[in-house]
Amino acid sequence: MNGMAKLYFISGWLLLALVAFFTLGPIYDRPVIAAPHLEHFVAFFALGLVFARAYPNRIVLVVLLVIGSAIALEALQLLTPDRHARLIDAFYKMAGGALGMALNWFAPGIAQVAKARVPGSR
Repeated sequence: MNGMAKLYFISGWLLLALVAFFTLGPIYDRPVIAAPHLEHFVAFFALGLVFARAYPNRIVLVVLLVIGSAIALEALQLLTPDRHARLIDAFYKMAGGALGMALNWFAPGIAQVAKARVPGSR
């Protein structure tokens, strides 16, 4: 594992731990930066992007990890007294994660196609 892959690997797992803490921890420990749905979307966008970079050839693993953690963390909120699990929150988390993963996997191909269309860039 090279240096960047190791950085993505460590960052992904640390980010997941941080997201889990803020999702399941006491409500007063959760920072408020933006609207809750935007926070959910952005957190899982970052998670999807980082895990897709950490495991570039393991698409199924990354999808299960990111989407599965969105569902699991939302469901685990049912066990906490000051939190509530909502389907719409899970949707925003899954959408953010999916977009992060998609950006990682499809952006290089889109950039290559765009570059091929620019005259004189061959």
